Amino acid sequence: MQPEPTLTHNCLSPPNGIRSSHVAVKILPVNYEFCGVEDLIMLIAGLISELVQINDQLPLRDGGLTRFHSRTPPRISVIDYLQRLTTHTTLTPPLLLSMVYYVDRLCSLYPAFAITSLTVHRFLIAAATVAAKGLSDVFHGHATYARVGGVKVFELSMLELELLYRVDWKIVPNPEVLVNYYHGLVGRADGYILEGDALSVEEGNIIESRER
Repeated sequence: MQPEPTLTHNCLSPPNGIRSSHVAVKILPVNYEFCGVEDLIMLIAGLISELVQINDQLPLRDGGLTRFHSRTPPRISVIDYLQRLTTHTTLTPPLLLSMVYYVDRLCSLYPAFAITSLTVHRFLIAAATVAAKGLSDVFHGHATYARVGGVKVFELSMLELELLYRVDWKIVPNPEVLVNYYHGLVGRADGYILEGDALSVEEGNIIESRER
């Protein structure tokens, strides 16, 4: 049995800076279900943007291009694209964290793949579609995801099948895996801290309490 990937996998662990004690921080709830979607978008986009910056400097891996490669980098930033997907397809915290699970699992099982400026957007729309269809009772039609993601319907179908195949059709992470991803994302990001860790931060640096 293959172990569940975690945020410690090299695909999702670019070097992060040391948290400064003088940086104003926002307290997030321990349970990801209560985390504001905007905060989660910031956490995920920050991680993925770091990966893109690092991987763009590396030579193309063995195996060459993948189905996730675009000819040129899209002009929209990672955070704006993720915000667009979330707004127009109603991505919830479990779906967003599942997308992180997919990139980790894809990197583990498909060595030719890396998150770069040429692959990130097509991966994200495929991951959002797979997560919504696989984990949510209510989801949009295929054409909606294609329109929001800026790809043709047949392209999205191809990307969806490619992602499913490459992750061995295992698209439902265990609940504790999502918890680990969430805590890992908060732990590596400047400006955020989990509620239980708030005592280690100077009171004057706390800018907001958790959202309900």
